[in-house]
Amino acid sequence: MAETVQDVLSLIKEEGVEYVDIRFIDVPGVQQHVSVPVHHFGEHTFTDGHGFDGSSIRGFQEIDESDMILIPDPTSAFIDPYFERKTLVIYANVEDPITREKYSRDPRYVAQKAEAYLKSTGIADTAYFGPEAEFFLFDSVRYSINPWHTGYEIISREAPWSSGDQEVPGTGELSYGYKVKTKGGYFPVPPTDQLQDCRSQMASTLMEMGVDIELHHHEVASAGQGEIGMRFNTLTKVADDLLKYKYVVKNTAREFGLCATFMAKPLFGDNGTGMHCHQSLWKDGKNVFFDADGSYAGLSQTALYYIGGILKHAPALLALTNATTNSYKRLIPGFEAPIMLAYSQRNRSAAVRIPMYNPTSASAKRIEFRTPDPMCNPYFAFAAQLMAGLDGIKNQIDPGQPLDKNIYDLPAAERKNVPTLPTAFDRVLENLANSHDWLLEGGVFTKDLIESYIDFKLTSEFYEVNNRPHPAEFHLYFDI
Repeated sequence: MAETVQDVLSLIKEEGVEYVDIRFIDVPGVQQHVSVPVHHFGEHTFTDGHGFDGSSIRGFQEIDESDMILIPDPTSAFIDPYFERKTLVIYANVEDPITREKYSRDPRYVAQKAEAYLKSTGIADTAYFGPEAEFFLFDSVRYSINPWHTGYEIISREAPWSSGDQEVPGTGELSYGYKVKTKGGYFPVPPTDQLQDCRSQMASTLMEMGVDIELHHHEVASAGQGEIGMRFNTLTKVADDLLKYKYVVKNTAREFGLCATFMAKPLFGDNGTGMHCHQSLWKDGKNVFFDADGSYAGLSQTALYYIGGILKHAPALLALTNATTNSYKRLIPGFEAPIMLAYSQRNRSAAVRIPMYNPTSASAKRIEFRTPDPMCNPYFAFAAQLMAGLDGIKNQIDPGQPLDKNIYDLPAAERKNVPTLPTAFDRVLENLANSHDWLLEGGVFTKDLIESYIDFKLTSEFYEVNNRPHPAEFHLYFDI
């Protein structure tokens, strides 16, 4: 993989590249791109940048200050596996063309600032994140939001509701049974798992692009839920990897005649899609979270304070880690969604789990924040989790006692003492508006970014959904 500008230029020549696709990400978390013929891309592009209209990008500039430039990062280059013409992809940071200052609303810059802030604290020099981003693969999806015709339809070859169809959706074959029962997808072999080859192709493509893949499998939900396990990486790099991951999942699905979605809750009554975030801090090559003599689960006191920060700030943190209205249809009891603000070893009902596959390994010691979902902007989400944890360390926030029980099965009298997460998007946005000083440390997030983010999410997403009549309301209330 490329490391320098000259490496990129050499790769372009060696691979016979015709176009360079410069990519960045908007505030909601969707990749944007512009393709430049190779003869207009050169060493000057890494200093002069490539111009674009910032007012046309969601969450960026107003129209009277719209000119922005993209500065490519040579360490992010890779060959696109899908375009017919040979194309090199490179991620970029956003700058102001007049001041040449890096743009405070650029999500990738926020992640880079978070890593720099970590080093400045002296607590650690490296933050590793390992996201487990789940997804669904459907055969077809149709939806309408017309005022007179609102609804959606999902077609899936694996879904239990297709068991009565004469043909297998998406294949034309006669139906042969082997459907995945609701919550029954973890994880039978084929022919029940009908998406093995598609996931394998995704994993192979990602590895060809430089992403280290450890495994893939069917997930718990029916109708094609899956997961491909990426190996952990440093904060900004793993966010870059997650962009590649989503890009490959979506485009490989199309090649297989499928459609992929990272929606947190596309199916009522079945498990939703999460993105459990494993994380640890390292200093001078040693895991700061490990202590063989620690009071609980081999965790150091630093790790416990980090957990304390995550749990304390979670009601506001969720505005960045669970960043859509759909996210809160997943965060309900009974579907493996961790909504209880507790920590525990091995326990998947707690918001923070300490994995214990290798309990005495210093290198494997980490915490897992289980609440996030893959609809977030990864640069914001990983940076915000790090900032919450660091605030816990700096202020020695006690996470309380661990809860090594199935929290969902606790007696009501005991369960009421366990705090729960907010279950509505507007509430977490309000929490973020009222509690974000911890994000401003080191200039990682800015007040302008937080205020504009909240405004965008309320006006363009929350009200867009909240103000519309829902089909379930007709079911419940039409005859009243």
